[in-house]
Amino acid sequence: MRRLGKLVLLLCLIMIINFIFTGCNKKEAVLNIYNWGDYIDPTVIKDFEDEYNIKVNYSTFATNEDMYVKLKSGAGNYDVAFPSDYMIERMIKEDMLYKLDKNNIPNLKNIDEKFINLSFDPKNQYSVPYFWGTVGILYNKKVVKEKVDSWDILWDEKYKNEIVMLDSQRDSIGVALKKLGYSMNSRDTNELEKAKEILIKQKPLVYTYVIDEVKDLMIAGEANLGVVWSGDATVVIRENENLEYVIPKEGSNIWFDNMVIPKSSKNKKEAELFINFMCRPDIAARNTDYVGYSTPNKEAIEKLPDDIKNSQVAYPNDEDLERCEIFKDPSDFITKYDIIWTEIKVEY
Repeated sequence: MRRLGKLVLLLCLIMIINFIFTGCNKKEAVLNIYNWGDYIDPTVIKDFEDEYNIKVNYSTFATNEDMYVKLKSGAGNYDVAFPSDYMIERMIKEDMLYKLDKNNIPNLKNIDEKFINLSFDPKNQYSVPYFWGTVGILYNKKVVKEKVDSWDILWDEKYKNEIVMLDSQRDSIGVALKKLGYSMNSRDTNELEKAKEILIKQKPLVYTYVIDEVKDLMIAGEANLGVVWSGDATVVIRENENLEYVIPKEGSNIWFDNMVIPKSSKNKKEAELFINFMCRPDIAARNTDYVGYSTPNKEAIEKLPDDIKNSQVAYPNDEDLERCEIFKDPSDFITKYDIIWTEIKVEY
């Protein structure tokens, strides 16, 4: 009996040791996520890690152009990225993205059909909608007493050093193009030169060019007029009731940020698992409540508080949206945009 007991004990020890070494040698799956700054509820990442035992390395970028350069260089081996419409179009053309296996993304059914099959990815073969919104003017109604309905007010000298512009070439050049009555997707050199001229003329009036910092500046009252994305407007209006948002009458940009899998990914199946997780109604609702941007997830909208669900900032009427256009990939013409933006930023 003693021998039998010792044998059983030995076998148990062998099993425990084997389990320990197997567990230690087991490689934990890791996903590298590349997203805009402050663009996800941090607890969502933790919940994904806990639910699927997959480690998430989370990095952020400030502009589509920054993101593109990083991915094009092959740095980072990112598994999921969140580019905007025109950049998705460019990345598809340059064969930078994997086609998605939609069998691994059943929650795609929760996305409203009006956000599917848009011009930059006609069959949604490469991307899944995450957030959408508009670009407009956020202003302090206690300071700005006149009616705000045009881009022209951003060139009014009485608001010198109170105006904030986006440090984004497509958005700021697009504002100037719309002010002049042109398309935000202009490929006309003369039109772009005119846009450059008025942006240089405006520069002495501009307090600063920023991205995420616009929220703090407007909440604190350091600026009273700012070009912002609608999601940022939703957030800051919660913090400062004197702020209002408007889509100018000349029209603006309606944008879409989608989830994609770059060809640098070494974990495509896990990346699709993450995308599917992000399309779950409860997760999408948490993200949109935290970030403030508009969700394309029709099931998630029903879970939002009434003040967000019924917000004209987050979910504007069709009349406003009809005046907006989606950015297109300027292709080789991007060089002209780059040159103009550089000239605007260095001009004094």
